[in-house]
Amino acid sequence: MISSEPGRGSANRLASRCDRWHNSDVKTAIRICILVALAACARAYTITAVAVYEPLSLHGTDADEAISESGEALQATVLARPMALTGAFPEALVQAIRSPHLLPSNSPLYKVQEVNLLVLCNIGIHAEMTRDGLMVRLDISNMAIPSVVDLTSRQVLKLTLVAIRKTLEEYQKPQTAALSVHVVIEGAEDGKAPLRDAGGSFVIKENMAER
Repeated sequence: MISSEPGRGSANRLASRCDRWHNSDVKTAIRICILVALAACARAYTITAVAVYEPLSLHGTDADEAISESGEALQATVLARPMALTGAFPEALVQAIRSPHLLPSNSPLYKVQEVNLLVLCNIGIHAEMTRDGLMVRLDISNMAIPSVVDLTSRQVLKLTLVAIRKTLEEYQKPQTAALSVHVVIEGAEDGKAPLRDAGGSFVIKENMAER
């Protein structure tokens, strides 16, 4: 039987081919999306054991470790502890500096429940990679120094900068590219305004031994 509409058969065949091509493209796109998603998930769930330095209060102990610029001994220190972290590095490392920390003790007289100064003083920390390097934001809008911590706000922030630098220096040991770090203070309003300059920028050099 001859079609009463010339060219209709060719048009149907062309439409069928287009459908197959379209379906093939869609399937390929779906496969690519699935592979990308799986790769992202694998990276997100990679757990790495690392050393994270934290600014710690030594209240409740008899130790004075940190020394102020005036030579004054402070009941505070910056120490590393091992942590198992996941997420983007080095951002996750910096944000882990604010982890709650109960200092283990074998003395029944030591009853301190928290020693991390960022937690004690309610200072927020956030890190993100930018074109200019690693941007670290310290949010002091809700900062308050508890009576048990015999430190000034500026001393707490300086100890925090030391912790950030030491943590990133540890991270940089196997790296082959230098890392620029910028620490900015946010929430320095009203009476906290003098602390706006407590941040700073520095560069952590690459591991030359790997070259």
